[in-house]
Amino acid sequence: MNLTPQSPFSSKASQLLSWGHWFTFANIGLVLLISSSYLFADKAPSSLLGGFYMLITWLSHTSFITFSAFVLTVFPLSLIFPYPRHIRGMAALIATFGISVLSLDAFVYFQLGYHINLQSGPEIISLLWSKFSGSPIIACTLALSFVVVVLIFELLAGNRAWRHLAELKSYKFPKYASAILVSCFAASHSIHIWADANAYFDITKQDNVLPLSYPTTAKTLLARHDLLDIKQYEQAHDISLTQTQNLFTYSKPIPSCDVPDNAPISIIVFEQTPDLDAFVNQQQLSPVKQLLQPTNHSDALFNLIYGLPAFYKTAIMENSMPAWSSAQPLLNVIGLDGFDDIKSDNAPVSIINGSTLKSDKKIEGTIIAFSLAPQSSDAIHTSKFYSKGFKVSEALIFKQLHDITYTLVASHLNCAQLASHTMLGRDLKHISSVEGVNYTQGVLVAFKKDRITLVSQDGSYKNLSGTEGFTIEQKLDIPFLINSIKVLKKFSPEQNLR
Repeated sequence: MNLTPQSPFSSKASQLLSWGHWFTFANIGLVLLISSSYLFADKAPSSLLGGFYMLITWLSHTSFITFSAFVLTVFPLSLIFPYPRHIRGMAALIATFGISVLSLDAFVYFQLGYHINLQSGPEIISLLWSKFSGSPIIACTLALSFVVVVLIFELLAGNRAWRHLAELKSYKFPKYASAILVSCFAASHSIHIWADANAYFDITKQDNVLPLSYPTTAKTLLARHDLLDIKQYEQAHDISLTQTQNLFTYSKPIPSCDVPDNAPISIIVFEQTPDLDAFVNQQQLSPVKQLLQPTNHSDALFNLIYGLPAFYKTAIMENSMPAWSSAQPLLNVIGLDGFDDIKSDNAPVSIINGSTLKSDKKIEGTIIAFSLAPQSSDAIHTSKFYSKGFKVSEALIFKQLHDITYTLVASHLNCAQLASHTMLGRDLKHISSVEGVNYTQGVLVAFKKDRITLVSQDGSYKNLSGTEGFTIEQKLDIPFLINSIKVLKKFSPEQNLR
C-alpha cells in the first residue's frame, strides 16, 4: 500500500485525522454540558480545594474519555475506510450512541446514585419502567427527540468541520486548550494521590462521581455518606476532621390512623431460649425462620420498639416515645429496661418482657415471641421467631425486628401511611422485597437474598451466607450498598433535602 505524502489514500487519511480532532473538540463541549449533571447529583464539596478538584477532574476526565472514544472508534475507521462522507456519517452515529449512553448513565446516577453496570440491571430497568409507564407517550417522545437532536448536532458539527477544515487549521486555541486539559488531568491525579494518602475525604469521596473514574472502595463510600468513623481514622492519619451526627427528622404532621377494634397484639421478648420454648409450647405458636437481629440487646430492642435501625438511636432516645405512637397511643412497653416510660394501658400493641408473664396465663389475639440473641463479637445473629395470627410472605428470606413492627402497624392496624411516614422496614405480609438494611455497633448490615454484607467503620467489609454462615469471597456490590445507605438515611436531614 502506497502511503507517501502524495498518495491519495494518505492525503485523505491525514485530512480525516485533522477533521477528527475538530469533531472531537465539538463533542467534548457537548459531553461537558451533559456530564455537568453529575456534579449536582451529590452534595457539593465543603472545602475550596474539594471544589477546585471537582472542577478540574470534570474538565480533564470528561475530555479524556471523549478523546479515548474517538481514538478507539472513529480513528481506526478513518485509516481502514478513508471515505470522508461515509466516515462523517458513521462518526455521527457512533457519537450519537455514545452521547445517548452517557445521558442515560447521568440520569441513572442522578436518580439511583451509581453508574450503569451489570449488577444494577434490575434496578435500572425498574427505574426506566416507572418513568415510561407513568406517561409513555411523553417519555418516548422526549427520549426520541433527544436522540434526534444529538444526531442533528453531530451531523452539523461533522459537516461544518470538514467544509471549513483549512480555516480551522489556522486557529491556535486548540493547542492552548489541549495544554490546559492535560494540566488539569495531571493536577487532578496529583491532588487525588495526596488526598488519599492524607485521608482528605472531601476529595476522595468524589471517586465514583464521574463514569469510568476511580473505583469506589468501602472506605470512601462510607465517608461520602457520613458513616465512617472519622475520629478513628484520623488517629492513624493525623487529620483533623469531624463526624456528622445521625439526626432524625420526618415531615409533620404525622398521618392519622383509624385503628380497627381487633384483638390485641402482643410481642413477647425473652432473654433465654428455654423460656421461649416453654412459652411456645404453651401458646401453640408456629415458627418463622431467619430472624436477623443485632447481638447488641439495646439495639435489638430499639429496632423492635421504634421500627428503626440503631443509626438513629442517639438522636431519638432523647424523646423516648416512638414517632409512630406519639400522635395517638398505639404502644405499651412492659418490663423492658430503658423503655419503661413508654406506657399506654389501652394501646393495641404491647411489647412485654417474657419474665413478667405468669406461666399459666393464656394470651389472646396476635402473638409474636422471640428470644434476644446471645452476646457475641458478631454484629448480627440469625435465629427464628414464633407467632400466631401473623402471616409472612413465603418469598422472604430474612426478617428483621423493625420489619415486624412495621408490618403490625401497616397491615394489622391498617396504618400503612403511618408506618411509611415514621419507620424503616418492610411489610412482611404484602411485600416480597429480598433486600434490607440495619446498623448496629458501628456496622452497616445490608442483605440481599441470602447474601449479607457487613461494612465496619474502618471501611473493612465481608460477605456472608445468611443461612449457612460461611464467608462469601465476592467483591463489594457498590450499587446495592449505595441503595442500602440511601434507605438507611431516609430520615436524616440531608436525605430529606434532596
